[in-house]
Amino acid sequence: MTTESHPVVSQEEWCAAHAAHLAREKALTRQRDALRAERRALPWMKVDKAYVFDSPHGEKRLADLFEGRSQLIIKHFMFGPGWQEGCVGCSFEMDHIQAALQHLEQHDVKFAAVSRAPLAEILPFKERMGWHFDWLSSYRTDFNYDFHVSFTEEQVKVGNGYYNFTETDIPVGELSGLSCFFRNSAGDVFHTFSAYGRGAEEVLGTYMLLDMTAKGRNETGPNFNLTDWVRHHDRYDAGGHVDETGRYRSEVGCCHESE
Repeated sequence: MTTESHPVVSQEEWCAAHAAHLAREKALTRQRDALRAERRALPWMKVDKAYVFDSPHGEKRLADLFEGRSQLIIKHFMFGPGWQEGCVGCSFEMDHIQAALQHLEQHDVKFAAVSRAPLAEILPFKERMGWHFDWLSSYRTDFNYDFHVSFTEEQVKVGNGYYNFTETDIPVGELSGLSCFFRNSAGDVFHTFSAYGRGAEEVLGTYMLLDMTAKGRNETGPNFNLTDWVRHHDRYDAGGHVDETGRYRSEVGCCHESE
């Protein structure tokens, strides 16, 4: 992008154009507020199944993850058994959430990540990334399958499964999402909301800032999404690329996870 390819105007014209745009932005903000209110009014579903996760401090039930708070957000982090590191996009998201943890916890919200990989495979990567949020393994439960973020070999082979509230193409065995829960005074846990795909995009403050710039997200291919440029935060100078499963591959084509 150059000044030759973009309108350059006087201050008066610039202000007029930006004022007109602001009016549209304000209308969208009001629509977004209304949508969020609608989201909070959605029905809940009681979670009766006894999920037990593996944590560094032993087994934890879903209700234990609240740690005294009434609300819980779980990140369905793409990290399958046998992988040596997590999905690049999920890692990008966690870099943002890590900074928000203290604020969430002061506002009656606990955050945790859950992956299907065994804990022994998760923890070295968590340490490498320098993250401090709770990260648990659902390896011995059906949690990931019940929340439609993990898929069987047969589903991947057929290429179809239930994701983001619809039957859709399933190219890989692990996908991402966010799920929210509420725990009442009696200890009952309710599933209140889930977001998949681009539903969690507003978490990504980097995107919100890029959207204000002249070039925007500037994701020009080959995948036309964040895999074109985002890397694990310790790999930006390492070359390589991110494949269609969201995993990093080195320049020599070696996958950094076992298949």
